[in-house]
Amino acid sequence: MSNQKQAEEAMVSINDTGHEEKEVSNDESGFSLKSVLWHGGSVYDAWFSCSSNQVAQVLLTLPYSFSQMGMLSGIILQIFYGFLGSWTAYLISVLYVEYRSRKEKERVSFKNHVIQWFEVLDGLLGPTWKAVGLAFNCTFLMFGSVIQLIACASNIYYIDDKFDKRTWTYIFGACCATTVFIPSFHNYRMWSFLGLGMTTYTAWYMTVASIVHGQVKGVVHSGPTKAVLYFTGATNILYTFGGHAVTVEIMHAMWKPKKFKCIYLLATLYVFTLTLPSAAATYWAFGDQLLTHSNAFSLLPRSPWRDAAVILMLIHQFITFGFACTPLYFVWEKVIGMHDTKSILLRALSRLPVVIPIWFFAIIFPFFGPINSAVGALLVSFTVYIIPALAHMLTYRSASARQNAAEKPPFFIPSWTAMYVLNAFIVVWVLVVGFGLGGWASMSNFIKQVDTFGLFAKCYQCPPSTPAKHH
Repeated sequence: MSNQKQAEEAMVSINDTGHEEKEVSNDESGFSLKSVLWHGGSVYDAWFSCSSNQVAQVLLTLPYSFSQMGMLSGIILQIFYGFLGSWTAYLISVLYVEYRSRKEKERVSFKNHVIQWFEVLDGLLGPTWKAVGLAFNCTFLMFGSVIQLIACASNIYYIDDKFDKRTWTYIFGACCATTVFIPSFHNYRMWSFLGLGMTTYTAWYMTVASIVHGQVKGVVHSGPTKAVLYFTGATNILYTFGGHAVTVEIMHAMWKPKKFKCIYLLATLYVFTLTLPSAAATYWAFGDQLLTHSNAFSLLPRSPWRDAAVILMLIHQFITFGFACTPLYFVWEKVIGMHDTKSILLRALSRLPVVIPIWFFAIIFPFFGPINSAVGALLVSFTVYIIPALAHMLTYRSASARQNAAEKPPFFIPSWTAMYVLNAFIVVWVLVVGFGLGGWASMSNFIKQVDTFGLFAKCYQCPPSTPAKHH
C-alpha cells in the first residue's frame, strides 16, 4: 500500500510540474522579470493568493458586525469560523487530490485545462453534484464580484463626492472589466502580494486611527440587542472566512498542489492579525454609531492616512474582483469552447459577457454591508461549508474508498469515524445557524435596507414645496 501511495504522489508531482517547467524554460530561460512578477505557482504564491482573497472589503464591515453582536461574540465567532473555514478548505484540497490522482491513473491530461470545483464533484460523485456545485459556486462568485464593485463606489465617495455612487459604479465596472486579460491564477503573483500589503495597511490604519481618535462622547456598546442583528453580524463573519470558493483554481495553479494542505490555515492565522484588532478598536471607539454605518471609513476622520487607505482598498477590490471572476471566466470559456485557446486577446474578448450581469447588479444595489450577510447565509453556507463536508463524507463512505484514499485523515484526527463526526457537525451547524437563522436575519435586514433606500429616493425626488425636501 505504501508503494502504491508513493507512486500516486510521484504521478501527481510529475504532472503538476512537467508542463509548467517546460513553459518556463521555453519563454523565460533563467531569471527574468516576467517570471518573478507574472508566473507564479509556488507555496508562497498560494499563501499570498489565499490571504489576499480571504479579506477584502469585508474588513470595513466587520466593525459593523461587532456593533450588532457585541465585542465578545465578534471575537469568538471570528476565531470559530476562521478555523471552520480552514478545515473545509482542507477538505476541498483533499478531494482535488483524490480526483486528480484517479484521473491521472487513467492517463487524462490537464494541459491547457484548469480543473474546477464542479468538475471535482462530477468526477467523484456524479452529474447531480456537478450541477449543484456549479450553481452555488457561480452564483456566489458572481455576487462576490458585485460586492467588490459596490464597495469601490462606496469607498471612493469618501474622497470624491462630485459623482454619485452609481456613477462611480459605472466607472469602476469598466476598470474591473480589464481583468479579462489576466489568463489564470498563475498570473496573480504580483497582484496577490500587493493586495495583501494593501489590506494590511488598511487594517492597521483602522486600528491605530481608532485608538488615536479615542472613544466618541457618550459612546455606547449595547450589542447584542436583537436576534436579527446578532445573526446578521454572525453571517457576515461566516462570509469573511468563506473565501475558498476559488481553492481548486489556486491549487491547480500550483506546481505541487499536494503542498496546499495547511496553506489556508496559515493564511487564516495571518488574517486574524488584521481583522481582530481593526474590528475591536473601531467598535471600541465608535460603539453603536456603527449600527448605521456599515462602512468603517464613514466614521474615521478624513486625513491623508485615510485617503491612502481608501485608494489602496480600491486597488485591492480590483484584484479581488479578478479573483472572483476568473473562475467564472473559465466556466464560460468551457461553455463556448474557448478554454484551450492560446490567444490572450481572443480569450479576453470571449470573457466580456461575464462582466455585464455583474455590472448590472452592482448598479441596482448601492449598499454592500447587508449584501455581505445575505450572500454569506444563502450562498457561502453551502458553497464553502456544507457541500465540501458532505462531498468528503460521500466520497469516502465505502471501506474500499477509504483504503485507497489518496489522502488519509490528518494526524490530529484519530479515525475516519471522528472525521465523519466533525464533518456532520459542520453540516448541521452551518445549515441551522448559518443558513437558517442567518438567512432569516440577513434577508430581514436586507429588505429593511431596500425599503429605506426606496423611501430616501422618493424623498429626494419630491418637489421643493413638499416637506420631504428636508430629508
